[in-house]
Amino acid sequence: MTEKEGQNPERLIKFEVFGHEYSLYTAAPQDEVEEILQLVRSQFEKLLPTSSRIVSDKIAVLTCLNMASEMVKMRKEVERFKRQTNENIESLVKRIESCL
Repeated sequence: MTEKEGQNPERLIKFEVFGHEYSLYTAAPQDEVEEILQLVRSQFEKLLPTSSRIVSDKIAVLTCLNMASEMVKMRKEVERFKRQTNENIESLVKRIESCL
């Protein structure tokens, strides 16, 4: 990928999750990368105590499903917030117009 104006250039990062090392290229800021990795690790750790006999690839799939579930919930919350905000704005505009 090419570097876009105002974006960080892509770089190779290496990280470990569940005893396995991974590498990927990203242009995300380091603090964002750390936040993402911490979220993934915490999701893995939630599953580990209850799933000591489940192999790591199944834990990875369960982690992905849990994170996808949270993402769907957040998308719905954002949509609900947008809808509610638009309704509030429309209501305020009508009140202002009625006062003019």
